This record gives sequence, structure tokens and C-alpha cells, in this order.
Amino acid sequence: MELSSERAAAALEMPQSQKDDGPFNSDSDGDYESLPPHVSVATHMTAGAVAGILEHTVMYPVDSVKTRMQSLQPDRNAQYRSVYEALKRIIQTEGIFRPLRGLNITMMGAGPAHALYFACYERVKRSLSDVIQRGGNSHLANGMAGSVATVLHDAVMNPAEVIKQRMQMYNSPYRGLWDCVQTITRTEGIGAFYRSYSTQLTMNIPFQAVHFITYELMQEQLNPHRHYHPGSHIVSGAAAGAISAAITTPLDVCKTLLNTQENVALNSMKISGHLTGMANTFRTVYRLGGMAAFFKGVQARVIYQMPSTAIAWSVYEFFKYFLTKQ
Repeated sequence: MELSSERAAAALEMPQSQKDDGPFNSDSDGDYESLPPHVSVATHMTAGAVAGILEHTVMYPVDSVKTRMQSLQPDRNAQYRSVYEALKRIIQTEGIFRPLRGLNITMMGAGPAHALYFACYERVKRSLSDVIQRGGNSHLANGMAGSVATVLHDAVMNPAEVIKQRMQMYNSPYRGLWDCVQTITRTEGIGAFYRSYSTQLTMNIPFQAVHFITYELMQEQLNPHRHYHPGSHIVSGAAAGAISAAITTPLDVCKTLLNTQENVALNSMKISGHLTGMANTFRTVYRLGGMAAFFKGVQARVIYQMPSTAIAWSVYEFFKYFLTKQ
């Protein structure tokens, strides 16, 4: 978000023909992105929390399918050819609410995690842009800000991810949220909730760096003067989510194995106790399925991330616009 004085000066110097550039430019919307330097952290946190909850809830059934499709040695009743077939079979055989199992803990984690995430991103991006590009838009600053924000986001979200994925698995033994929390704590210790944290960060830092750089690049093309326009935020968000998701799928497969500790797969490899460490997980995935195993569930992951990221950005930009105008 650039400073308003620089934005105003640039607008005065810009030729009229250049002011009209950009397929999503609309002078009637007002340059809302020039205002955030005066907006409180609470505004960014509120917008981020709402965006995060909607992002994770709207496409949650597809996320459940992704977790199952990433299983390295699935039960024969949980082997699916496509996302549609998986959802259809899960609903028919396990009930209409089964794809929503674990949604409660996801919502509890997504609100505070995304509040920290967006607030941190906006502050760090602005500070680094001032240093690197004298207040202008810097792709390096965008990527670094996304990476820093991810460290905070994952610290809050990682325990929720562990519980969520344990409850999403086929034949999950847990009766509900608190049973899952108590059983994991009792049998594996508190550390189990952060067993995949390093892998999650290794995945999410490049994911978010690519995500934010792609989003900002798309915004430069579609919405160069950064007016509020839902269409540009949706298209940019969807493209950023799809590219980032596809690139980081191998790490997501490893994260899922660390979170679920898939018994059948680990027993077949004669692994006693619990699987730990990113290097061990990479070796295990490769031995179980070769290179192809690293891309299990890529279709579901991209299908989940495209609309989710589009929703997150469009809702975040709307609330930022709305709260700023208020």
C-alpha cells in the first residue's frame, strides 16, 4: 500500500491516457489503497479474520477430499479417481455432513491466524517498500512480507491443521474435537501438534512468497491504480492460489503424512513410533510411491486453493475498503 502523498503526486503527473489504463480501473471507486497508512492494525486484523474464516469454510469439503487423496496407502473403500467422485461417495456412504468433519477447529484457528497474517503482511510490506523502493511497489518486499506473515500464521494454525486432518481421514477413530485433542495429547504429547511445523513453514513460505508476488503482479496488470474492484481481486487471487498450490504440492503431501501419521503406510515401512523430521518424511513418501506420490491430491489442492484464495482476497479487500471508508 503506497503513501497517499506519493500516489497523489504520481496521479497529477500522469497523462490522461495513462490514467484510463487497466481493464479494472474505475475512478468512481476512489483510490482506497492510498488510505491504509492511516488505518489502525485492528482494521487489517478484522478484515483478515473475516477473510480467513470464509476462505477455509466455503471450500472445506474439497479440503477433506484432498487429505484423503494424499493418503499413501488408502483403504480400498477410500480410493478416489476425482474430487467429484470422492465427494459423492463420501456423502453416500458416510453421510452428508462427513465432508465437514473438523470444520469447527478450522474456524477457531483461521480467525486469529489470518488476523495476524494480513496485519503483519500490510505492515511489513509497507516498511520494506519504503526502504527498497522509496514507498513504491516492490516484489521483493511483497515476497518477504508474505514469508514473515506466514511464520506467525502457521504458529497459530498448525495445531488446528493436525486436529483437522486427523478428523478428515477415512475411518478416523476420534469421536469429536475434544476427544481428538485429548487422545493426541495423552498418547503423543503436546509436541505432536507442532510435529509438522518446520515442514509447514518450508511449504508455506515459498507458497506465500509466490502467492503474494503473483497477486501483486496481476494487480499491476489488471488494476494498476489500485482502485477497489472485486473482479480484479478475484482473478488475481485465483491465479495466485492455483500457481502456488501446484508448485508446493510435494511439501503438502509430506505435511499430511506428518499430521496424520498414517498407520498403514508407516507399518508397511516398519516404522515404529511416530514419523518425525522433514528429511525422513521425504524418504518415506518416495519409498512408498516414488515421485508420483509427491503429487497425490494435486487436483484437489488446486481446485480448493483457487476459489479459496479468490474469496480470501476479495473479502479482505472489501472489508478493508468498507472499514477504511467508515
